[in-house]
Amino acid sequence: MKKHFAALALGLVAFAAGAQNWPDKSVTLIVPFPPGGSTDQVARAIGPRLTEKFKQSFLVDNKAGATGTIGATFVKRAAPDGATFLVTSLGPLVIVPHLMKGLLYDPLKDFDPITVAVASPNVLVVPADSPHKSVADVIAYLKANPGKMTFASAGNGSSDHLTAELFWQQTGTTGIHVPYKGGSPAHTDLMGGQVNASFQNINSVVQYIKGGKMRALAITSPKRSPVLPDVPTLAEAGVRNVEVASWQAIVAPKGLPPALRDKAHAAFVEAINDPKVKEQFTSIGFEIVANTPAQFAEFQQKEYARWKKVIETGKITID
Repeated sequence: MKKHFAALALGLVAFAAGAQNWPDKSVTLIVPFPPGGSTDQVARAIGPRLTEKFKQSFLVDNKAGATGTIGATFVKRAAPDGATFLVTSLGPLVIVPHLMKGLLYDPLKDFDPITVAVASPNVLVVPADSPHKSVADVIAYLKANPGKMTFASAGNGSSDHLTAELFWQQTGTTGIHVPYKGGSPAHTDLMGGQVNASFQNINSVVQYIKGGKMRALAITSPKRSPVLPDVPTLAEAGVRNVEVASWQAIVAPKGLPPALRDKAHAAFVEAINDPKVKEQFTSIGFEIVANTPAQFAEFQQKEYARWKKVIETGKITID
């Protein structure tokens, strides 16, 4: 028994020492999507601040594919030693599990939540030269031409995909979902007129809207965005119950020692709230969240149940 307690004490001392010394080597921030999208923006904004603080490299590694599940699976299999974190959107954590069979991770059991970093509404956008100048125009066209208008997304199971599906459910219309491998290629084809519309994260397209390359018709938040004050909410445009926030969060492989988790959480929250980073985020429409692991876990459970209901109601698949 004494040996057992001695071993336990030594283990606790080792954990504490590990937390005190973290990070004692380079840390990898896995982004499960291609460069250029909202999640990549978040990782690349906070990485340099953490590098500066700790004098250790915080490197962004884009492991894209399979709607974010390749990167998520990689992190699930990584050692819970503070050397690997997943910076992800809501898709792999609360949406994709209801759409894909045979996932190699359980989003509610295989990760330690660190924090929801930021959140932002989606915005319904069309090409700048689109004939559709309002949400009413889009709905009228969808009803007159069911199943013909194309809606781009950053990928199957992304928040922009599910926002379009929810929009169709609430308006009694149908469109064609066109998934891309990330937000950037979807933006390019939308601006080029290869697709008709999209519900994109406001932060990822606000520069195109202000630059006259996309036309914004409505946003999915309860109130108007300060970065696009002239753009109405969907509720103002007559479409209710399509309030959607896209969010980016940080998780670690399951089993991160509590002291190390607490230190990592404090470091990430400090980086998110760095004045320059905060200004960078809010200027493009992000809202700072930076919540606790416990708050994140509770929020994830609610989001998981919400999107499960939307997917089951719409009989949505990604085959």
